[in-house]
Amino acid sequence: MEIEQQIWGATSEGEAVVLYTLRNAAGAEVRLCNVGAAVVSILVPDRDGHLADVALGYKDFRSYFGDPALCGKSIGRVAGCIAYGTMRIDGEEYRLDINGMAGHLNGGVKGFAGCLWESRVETNRVVMSLSSDDGDQGYPGNLQVEAAFDFDEDNALEITYIARTDRTTPVNMACNLLLNLGGEGSGSVLDHELRLDASTVLEADDRLIPTGKLLGVAGTPADFRSLRRLGEGVDSDFDRIRMLRGYDHFFPVDGWRQNILTEVGELRDARSGLRVEILSSQPGVTLYTGNRLGGGCPETKSGGRYRDYEGVAVVCQGYPDAVNRPEFPSPLLAPDGFYCQKTVYRFGTFR
Repeated sequence: MEIEQQIWGATSEGEAVVLYTLRNAAGAEVRLCNVGAAVVSILVPDRDGHLADVALGYKDFRSYFGDPALCGKSIGRVAGCIAYGTMRIDGEEYRLDINGMAGHLNGGVKGFAGCLWESRVETNRVVMSLSSDDGDQGYPGNLQVEAAFDFDEDNALEITYIARTDRTTPVNMACNLLLNLGGEGSGSVLDHELRLDASTVLEADDRLIPTGKLLGVAGTPADFRSLRRLGEGVDSDFDRIRMLRGYDHFFPVDGWRQNILTEVGELRDARSGLRVEILSSQPGVTLYTGNRLGGGCPETKSGGRYRDYEGVAVVCQGYPDAVNRPEFPSPLLAPDGFYCQKTVYRFGTFR
């Protein structure tokens, strides 16, 4: 494995924005930057052996600061929503930064995705680290986090998040990797096919706050237990799909066991012959079909602007609003605990 690093630019304070390239012997590569611990590009061979960049991203490093789509970025402290921006831990109520209709979303206005991380090369991997102080966005505890990125000779990208705290706090980190297996900038992903190992979907109310009810997917547009074209259900009335103009739904993974890496599903594109198998230790995934990509993304790597449905994310994460829902797997990390979650994207081809 070859790893290159270069200075991509500098912030107004003079801090370096670093671009890393991990390249395997076959020439496939992953590029990362330390703004938001982001995946900038993934170049893998398609059915005909041509390298295609399948990750959405931006032309300029400045675009990674404050982008609404959070393309490829690491989300924290908590991915998803915390209802009304309030939570109670050990009898004490906390009020968090409000930045969405549901309340507190994806770690707040100044969440991890907008931060400049420390970064380094460790042998055959890139590791990025961040310190989040007590009171950051309203969260308790000083939190130390790391994101480790590994890319192997079989074109598998592995992302590992670890964290420690000195005070009990919720942690639910995730990578918002937006993919287009036809190649970044090639158009809509609605013809992609998806399989998810999920027999239920989490219901949400009109503010997109989880109700706590799990809906069976059998016979609905949310049934991805076998390969299904993404575009088949985007106009459905089922669980507010039409209101959202597509999927933005959380699916619990069947058979999930804590700290065990489990197959989540598979995404494939018939045109390119590319497929990606997804494995994770997280209890669920959020499926997002790029319903709002056209709403202000910066200039893309290929030039122009992304339009709606030009990328799809299968975000491996914990349950949304789990800190307020004792029936969900707990996101709380105690001072004597150790947070570790892993997600693997294994790229390949099919005929």
